[in-house]
Amino acid sequence: MKKSIIIILAVVAILAIWAVSVYNGLVTMEENVSGQWANVETQYQRRADLIPNLVNTVKGYATHEKETLEGVVAARSQATQIKVDAADLTPEKLTQYQKAQGAVTSALGKLLAITENYPDLKANQNFLELQAQLEGTENRINVARKNFNDAAQAYNINIRRFPKNIFAGMFGFDKKAYFEAEEGSEKAPKVEF
Repeated sequence: MKKSIIIILAVVAILAIWAVSVYNGLVTMEENVSGQWANVETQYQRRADLIPNLVNTVKGYATHEKETLEGVVAARSQATQIKVDAADLTPEKLTQYQKAQGAVTSALGKLLAITENYPDLKANQNFLELQAQLEGTENRINVARKNFNDAAQAYNINIRRFPKNIFAGMFGFDKKAYFEAEEGSEKAPKVEF
């Protein structure tokens, strides 16, 4: 009788230790996803902080390009108003966030395109430095988004595999959304000379 009680207690103890380990592992992975999301937001904020300086630099040279400059400022303003909590990364919210950031990317593309018409601006040291910082930030955004998607994928795989899916369901670990390519990005841009 004593042996069977000891065996039962040992099995229960092993299962309890395993359950705690699984739970802690899921918490760690979820926090990693949240941390990677914070890195994405940091890079988008860095870009948002660079935009006013870039716009003001261009404004001094391209005063009649008012519509483009206002479009960049408006897109930045709208993008900074959309906040997505890492704990609630639904595909809909992530799509809305991505759409706002895509508008900023598009507006910046137009801004940089008009600078081609201003040789003095292209030679301006402040503009060149801001443009280099912006290009670097765009690269950082891409890396941060990739790292976020990698962390979300690892997390999603983990919460869907048996038997962890049982714990994930019991303790409310939900699937995280991914960054996806923007609509129309499968088509190469048309360049004409």
